Amino acid sequence: MDNPIFFDDWAGIGRILITGVLAYAALIVMLRTSGKRTLSKFNAFDFIVTICLGSMLSSIIITKSVPLVEGIAGLALLIILQFAITWLSVRSRTFETLVKSNPKLLVHRGAYQDKAMRGERVSKEEILAALHANGLAEMSDLHSVVLETDGSLNVFKAV
Repeated sequence: MDNPIFFDDWAGIGRILITGVLAYAALIVMLRTSGKRTLSKFNAFDFIVTICLGSMLSSIIITKSVPLVEGIAGLALLIILQFAITWLSVRSRTFETLVKSNPKLLVHRGAYQDKAMRGERVSKEEILAALHANGLAEMSDLHSVVLETDGSLNVFKAV
């Protein structure tokens, strides 16, 4: 039988409503239990875990072949792994360097750091856009720009 475009049956709608509410409630409980750090945006690793949690939640709700308890177990696994990674990275400098990047200085007192920019794949136009977003019209020798661990560009004025 073909997959209907607009409506299959009321049982499918009921399944989505029930699994959606239960999976969402389970995710909220797990996130509150695991702490604020689970959904932080400190670095790319954290961002990827957040995207994975959202994708997994949608799979649990929409995909009939994913039973609720198995889906919740998957969410729990990701949260536990995220907790373990952050716990280890706070306690081990070596482990931290494996999973996290460091901020990178791209402009220092108005001088572009070309090697750093190439290494991080950031263009002058992107840096100028960050200046404009911070209300600055042009680069001066009083400005420095840092690529943060979460991928954002911070602009600093030297004093």
